[in-house]
Amino acid sequence: MTESLDSTREAAWRAYIEASQRLYTQLEEDLRVDSGLSFADYHVLVVLSEAPGQRLRMGELASRLIFSPSRLTYQISSMQRRGLVSKEPCPDDRRGSEAVLTAAGLLTLSEAAPHHLTSVRTHLMDDLDDDEVACLTRIFDRLGRRLRAAGTTSNTHASR
Repeated sequence: MTESLDSTREAAWRAYIEASQRLYTQLEEDLRVDSGLSFADYHVLVVLSEAPGQRLRMGELASRLIFSPSRLTYQISSMQRRGLVSKEPCPDDRRGSEAVLTAAGLLTLSEAAPHHLTSVRTHLMDDLDDDEVACLTRIFDRLGRRLRAAGTTSNTHASR
């Protein structure tokens, strides 16, 4: 049997879960109101905008977004219909596909980014001092490294 959390750790866990869900919900709502984008749309646009040639193989994009292949396929199809991305055969391996940021997708991202940054600042960053930001960075960098090393972000868990 697994040992229960002590009251301090349980309070920390619950505070994290509740606040992170509220923050995610607020950021997504602000994105939708300001730009018509979902958080997933925005994340795809950001990752593609930072990729060489603004394109990535579908598997690599799924890995970076922590999406299952089927979730990514659905996401890219939705964004294709809106002209934000295209899906093209890989130039060096015709069996694979790449997601490619379109000019419309880049424009949408550039228009959405300032509003999203304001939302992130308003709902999170402006309330933290430098020591708190450094602490959060240390905690989530360490947690991310540990989870990646353990393989817990594999595609079987990503769609949950």
